[in-house]
Amino acid sequence: MNAPIDWLLEGEPFVQYRTRLDLLSGSDDDQAVNTARRGMLADRRVVDLIDGLSGWPGVVIASHKSAGQPFHKLTFLADLGLRVEDPGVETIVSAVLKRQSDEGPFQLPMNIGPRYGGSGTDEWAWALCDVPLIVYALAKMGMRSDPQVKTAITHLAGLVRDNGWPCAVSKELGTFRGPGRKDDPCPFANLAMLKALAQFEDIRDGAACRIGAETILALWDESRERHPYLFHMGTDFRKLKAPFVWYDLLHVLDVLSRFPWLSTDARMQDMISVLKQKADPQGRFVSESVWSPWKTWEFGQKKEPSRWLTMLAWRIMRRVDGPPVR
Repeated sequence: MNAPIDWLLEGEPFVQYRTRLDLLSGSDDDQAVNTARRGMLADRRVVDLIDGLSGWPGVVIASHKSAGQPFHKLTFLADLGLRVEDPGVETIVSAVLKRQSDEGPFQLPMNIGPRYGGSGTDEWAWALCDVPLIVYALAKMGMRSDPQVKTAITHLAGLVRDNGWPCAVSKELGTFRGPGRKDDPCPFANLAMLKALAQFEDIRDGAACRIGAETILALWDESRERHPYLFHMGTDFRKLKAPFVWYDLLHVLDVLSRFPWLSTDARMQDMISVLKQKADPQGRFVSESVWSPWKTWEFGQKKEPSRWLTMLAWRIMRRVDGPPVR
């Protein structure tokens, strides 16, 4: 099975851009890469995302899983390859940096009721199911060396335990935690933390990342028996879905494949085999589940193969297996 490169390059500019960079090893000096990037930045949906985030952070968070959350939109812009110097992005980044807690992580408005350990009032706080994604986005957009970003990632990395990252929140949220045993690791917190830490060369091969990766791979190996914080790795987990929002097969593989030392792990290869089996004879992939807020994008439908989803899948396979794409 070969990557359908010609078909991918017939797609929208954002697909062309990432295909040329991630599958064809292009560079920003290439004319075709630059043309695709300009087209992506001119895409009305990309412009609307940037405009919508200009009033960061927006409404009080009700559900971290909501695909319409501002921090998920910010993460998607980073996944596309937007940079802090792109039109409108610096305004968003500046707003994020203005809300840094004295602990280090960046804050969002939240409201946790007394029944769940909070105050029941709107307040600025952070949780391990949101702030690592914000740090990831800032780093990916070119802010890796920023002192505020480094302060945030250092504090978050230090929260790791022997069995990975727990359900951790800022002091403003009191005793709140998700629906699980306090000694269990939170699968999504581990995924989000690994996604953020992979952006920092000086720590991405360290002990914290190895613990977090082992936590997720162990959960895959024991997926029938262990479901910490109600996160399962069954049928719904295995459905291909974009963009990366929550805890699912494609998101987990995209993050774990950023660590080369995992490529030969038998559990990782087992997950890759599940992904490969979903390809059609032309090497294309179809979305098996969709996020309603993203239905105007080509990956927001389940009838036809998605070029974006296909590019994501082949990028994962290239990272892990390393075969040529042509």
